[in-house]
Amino acid sequence: QVQLVESGGGLVQAGGSLRLSCAASGSSFSINAMGWFRQAPGKEREFVARITGNGGRTYYADSVNDRFTISRDNAKNTVYLQMHSLKPEDTAVYYCARARDSWGQRAMDGYDYWGQGTQVTVSS
Repeated sequence: QVQLVESGGGLVQAGGSLRLSCAASGSSFSINAMGWFRQAPGKEREFVARITGNGGRTYYADSVNDRFTISRDNAKNTVYLQMHSLKPEDTAVYYCARARDSWGQRAMDGYDYWGQGTQVTVSS
């Protein structure tokens, strides 16, 4: 059983920065790609970013490209999401998820374990 625990959310002013962390339990962390998703009130959960198992490739939603950076430290079983130039529309609960394979994908059904989420609120 894999457990994912997010942290680092909070309240920030527009233009500010936050770094989210997601700590994973279990072995073989480096085998699977990891992703970040978010869900705003009244909206569906959406893809934000993903990173391959070895960390060699990253992919982003257009809405966060050039502002967010996903990274991972396989020695610490942790994946990060560095967020800069935050906007009010970035307000959401952010979830990390483990992909079913080493490559990952944008679709939610490509992920088999999810964290409980961490709230990010960006004030204008």
